[in-house]
Amino acid sequence: MTTASFSPGVSAPAGGEQLVPPAALDRRVQRLRHPWQWVATGVVLLLALNFGQTLFTNPSWEWDRVGHWFANPAVLTGITVTLEATAISAVVSFLGGIVVALARLSRNRVLSGAAWLYIWVFRSLPLILVLVFLYNLGNLYPKLGVGIPFGPQFEVPTTNVLSDLTLGVVGLSLAEIAYAAEIVRAGLLSVDLGQHEAAKALGIPRHRQFTRIVLPQALRSIVPAYVNQIVGLLKSSSLLFYVSVLDLFGVLQNIGSTYPSDIIPTLVVASIWYLIFTSLIGIVQYFVERFYNRGLKGAR
Repeated sequence: MTTASFSPGVSAPAGGEQLVPPAALDRRVQRLRHPWQWVATGVVLLLALNFGQTLFTNPSWEWDRVGHWFANPAVLTGITVTLEATAISAVVSFLGGIVVALARLSRNRVLSGAAWLYIWVFRSLPLILVLVFLYNLGNLYPKLGVGIPFGPQFEVPTTNVLSDLTLGVVGLSLAEIAYAAEIVRAGLLSVDLGQHEAAKALGIPRHRQFTRIVLPQALRSIVPAYVNQIVGLLKSSSLLFYVSVLDLFGVLQNIGSTYPSDIIPTLVVASIWYLIFTSLIGIVQYFVERFYNRGLKGAR
């Protein structure tokens, strides 16, 4: 009686015959070749080398003037304004986004309708339009009042009360709240309904359900997404120049206007600084995502 030998994982047929020849089992597994990937890699490397060559050998870039303006005191002042406007707007937008998101999820149709309308309006309007409207608010409404319609009101003048930077921060925040609200709403909806039901079964008050159970779990998806949104907010702050706020972009635009021969170097300086800031935010985003992904399968 002949005994057939089988490799692990190869099942023997009912008749006792071996389907896979022993020689085939001893063959080494060959990697699948991807010739087009090597071609694409070569093209990318070739283009990168050519770009690097022109970047550092083309005298039109005027790297000496880039170094002259890079740490200029006026540029550093503009950087301060940019970071200040971005930081304040980021905090205000996040807090406002939570409020609008909760209103959007409310069962009260007036609140949810008002939140939906707010999001729809400010996601539809270009940011530059919002900033210009706010900058001309004094022409539209010399005074703003709160009180009984067509009755006594508490009024404050709108002209010469708010600084240009304050108007810019308000404009950035109003637009950013609409996007932050959708990020927060998506994060809240990502929390499993079982968590809400368990909290209700334990008799936990609704406000404590939100602050102690729902929001901490929602932050796992909210915070990384919002940190990414801050990158867009940083770049949007360059539009403050059009409402007379001399941020980084505004200062360099003025320098380029004063020294027309240095337009290219000033644009390069602006690009480098924005690349530095977005890279730093990207590093923060990496660690934030790693922190909130602790315990998840496959998380690094």
